[in-house]
Formats: sequence, structure tokens, C-alpha cells
Amino acid sequence: MLKSKITLCLFTATSTGLTFQTYFNSHYSSFSPESSIFPEKIRATIHGILRSSRAIFAITLTAIDYKFSLRRLPMDSDDYRRKLSEVHLRSAERILKLCEANKGFYVKAGQLVAALRNVPKEYSLTLSVLQDQAVPYPFEAIKKVLIYNLRQDLSEIFSSFDENPIAAASIAQVHRAVLKDGQELAIKVQYPGLLQQLNIDITTMSFLSTSVSWFFPDYRFDWLVSEFVKDIIVELDFIQEARNSERTALNFKNNNTLKIPRVFWDLTTDQVLTMQFCRGQKVDDVVYMKKHGIDPTKVAKALVEIFAEMIFVHGFVHGDPHPGNILVCPVGPHGFSLVLLDHGIYKQLDEGFRLKYCELWRALLIADSNKIKLLGEQFGVAKYFRYFPVIFTGTTIDSKRVLDGRMSAVEKSNLKKELTSLKMEDISSFMESLPPDFLRILRTDGLLRSVIKKLGASQRVRLLAYAKFALHGLSPELNFESDFSIKVMLSRLKMRVSYLQLRLTLEVLELLHWVTLMAPKLLKTCSGLLTRIFTLSYR
Repeated sequence: MLKSKITLCLFTATSTGLTFQTYFNSHYSSFSPESSIFPEKIRATIHGILRSSRAIFAITLTAIDYKFSLRRLPMDSDDYRRKLSEVHLRSAERILKLCEANKGFYVKAGQLVAALRNVPKEYSLTLSVLQDQAVPYPFEAIKKVLIYNLRQDLSEIFSSFDENPIAAASIAQVHRAVLKDGQELAIKVQYPGLLQQLNIDITTMSFLSTSVSWFFPDYRFDWLVSEFVKDIIVELDFIQEARNSERTALNFKNNNTLKIPRVFWDLTTDQVLTMQFCRGQKVDDVVYMKKHGIDPTKVAKALVEIFAEMIFVHGFVHGDPHPGNILVCPVGPHGFSLVLLDHGIYKQLDEGFRLKYCELWRALLIADSNKIKLLGEQFGVAKYFRYFPVIFTGTTIDSKRVLDGRMSAVEKSNLKKELTSLKMEDISSFMESLPPDFLRILRTDGLLRSVIKKLGASQRVRLLAYAKFALHGLSPELNFESDFSIKVMLSRLKMRVSYLQLRLTLEVLELLHWVTLMAPKLLKTCSGLLTRIFTLSYR
């Protein structure tokens, strides 16, 4: 009965939304909700109804597609898996169109889904185009936001201001300007009307999430909406973003490869963020790097070490390291430097979680399945601890081939059987049971792996960096200013020895694996060589 009511509610809402869209388009086809013929409050209401009706219509169609396309098909059959992949792809394309139409927070939500490593590949691949897709606002609207926040006309502050944005994202766009004294600036301006949209969009997403979970009990997305809402509320506060950037700059004050743009506080508000202008290209632009003599693998190593230090040592983690937020500049101590932008989303890891996460990576890298199981229980994921190696190192719980991130044919076959037996309810339970800090780490790690792959670097670079900083993160906290220097030196020595021991263990495991693989070939070669020698000796 309850499911029937939910279905009826969805159908009614969809029909109402579709009717409204049809009526609006037929009567006001020459106008947009932003048109000046509508007062501001009416424009906001019309815009909100349009966005909500599109979302309800798209998600309802998706729910119906899953329900009827997969009916009567055994879940363990090839037909079911083939049909499921087809529905995933259709649904992902439908949601992509929704995000492109609604823009703003929907694009942000699509980016979040694309970055998750546990969603079907049809979704992650289809929605990944949203990372580089944003339509800038007209400058007249942006200018109003600037004047309102800075309390002055632009000509009174800047000697020049480029009206064409140098970057556009889901909630803001960036313009280049020059102060009267010649300093170059990058000014991030929040799109107008976002706060009015926020309440409507969050209400719609929450309603749809609840409705889908009632209609499909195995598909629970409340955790995803909750994480999204937390991110968006923080990201809309540019004052907090400025504080995050300064804290990160302080954490990496001794790292001369990383550059954090300086904040101009007198020109910064909660809707306008003014920073030092830094030149560079996206961190995945391999052509640019080769043109300037920069080794992409060295860039990958520097990048992953920066984020490993954030995760394992500082516990203060940049939450959105996609290529648009990281620039590579052909000036620096090793022939390049990295510029980290967009500090709106950060995660302060719980100290207990940070230490356990360091322990988990140590266990993953030496393939200590008993320790992984124990930590899985402490993280609250119960039987799902088996999938930690798959998620993070690309190997199975029984594998000893940690560093190359590849599985043998037997391991792949066994894993496929395991995953086939998993239901959507298992995946939902796993994601709901993870600590909130884990969800942020999963997103950050997934984005990093994607960048590393584009740079042509081996995942071994990432694994060794994680090993180094996981061990560093487990070393005792010291006050380097007040403690005796001998204590500092001993702690550093202990950490370095532990890392070298772990690296030696990994190298030995790799060597043994190589010998195992090559033994048949070596025996065959030696046998052929001996046969040849004996043949020649008897001639």
C-alpha cells in the first residue's frame, strides 16, 4: 500500500511538472525565467518549479525503467546483467541531461556521483563530462554581485577588469583583474540567486531520495544527499574558503613545489573571493608539460605526495582535486610547481579515524588480512572489509601482488563470482556503514587515481607515497620548537627506518612474484641452452 502511494505521488508530481513545463513553453516560449517581465520573487518561483519538475520527471522515468526493464529476470543470469548495464547507461544519460538543464547544484551533484568509485561505470563515465562543463553568467549579473559586495564601482578599485571569465564552475566563475598598483588578481564571484535555489533543490533531492528508497528498498541514497548538502553549504561561504587556503598554505610552508594563491582579505566577502593570480595549465595537460620539458611522472609523484601528506599527516584534506583545480607551472625547484585552487570543500578528519586509516594502509601494503579484518570491524563495515584491497589497491584480500595493482586470472574469476552474488542492498549497507570521513577519502582518492592515470604514471607511485606518509602519520606527535633536537632526530630516523623496512618488504614480494612468473621461461631457456651445449659438445 505504501509503495503504491509513493508511486502515485511520484506519478502525480511528474504529471503536474510536465503539464507546467508544457504550458509554460507554449505560452511564454520567447521568455526565460530570468526575463525582466517577471518580478524577482515570481522569477525565483517559476525557476524553482521548472527545476523541480524536471528532476521529478527524470528520476521517475528512471525508477520506472529499472522496475519494468528488469522484471522477471533472474539476478544471476547473463540477461539480467546485460539488461542492467543498458538501464544504467540510459539512466545516466537521462540524469546528465537533467544536470545540464538545471545547472548549478545539479551539476555539483552530478560531479559528486561521477567521482565515486563504487557507482556503476555507466554513471561515472557518463557524468564525468560535467567536471569541465559550466556555462558562465552574463557579466552584467556578475557585476551587480561585485558592486554589492565590494561597495565600490569597479573602476575605483581596478585599473583593468576582464569581463570574460577565465574559468566557470557550477556555483561561481573567475575573472582576471589588475589593481591600481599593478598586482594581478583572480576574482571568484558567486552566481546570483544561489541561496534561493538551494532550499528548493535540496528539498527536491531529499524527496526523490526518500521516494526511491521506499520504491526500491535496496537503493538507499540518503547518505549521498546528506554529504552533498554538507559540501554545498560550506562551499557557498567564500570566507571559509579563504581560511582553508591559508591553513593549507601554513601546513605546506616547507614544501617549495606547492603554491597556494594569497588571499586579498580587503576584497573578499562570503560571495567574492579575491586571490593572487597564478599562471599554469591543468595538471593533466601532458602536451603542455612535454612542450616545457616537464616530466609528467614527476608531476604525478609530487601531486600524490601532497595529498598523501594531507590525508595521513595533517588530516585536513582538499575534497575536490579534479584537474581544473590543480595547475602545473613551468617554474619551480624541479622545473615545475603545482598550484592548488578551489579550497571550498575540505574535510577535517577525526584524529582517531586518521590513525586507523594509517594503520589500514600499512596493513594493505603488507597484505595483512587479519589486521584489515580487525580494522574493518572498527570502521563498522563488518564482512565488507574484504573489499578494502579491491577499492584501494586494485587487488583481492588474498593477493600478495600489492604494488602493481593487477590481479591474476584466478583472482579476477573469484572476485567476479563474489561481486555477482552482491545485491544493491549490500552496496547500500556498505556505504551507509562507512564513517563520513571515509566517503570524503574515497572521492579524493578516486580523483587522484584518475589524474595519475592521465599522466601516464604507474599506480605504484601512489602506493609508495601512501606507504611513506601512512608511516609518517603513525609517528608520535612532536613539538619541533620546544622538544630536544635529539628527540626530533630519533623520531625522524625511526619513521625513515620503518618506511624503508616496508618498502624493502614490498620490493621482495615483487621480486618473488617476478621470479614465480619468470621461472617457467627461465627453466625453458636454460633447458634449451643446455641442450644446445650438449649437442655442440658431441659433434
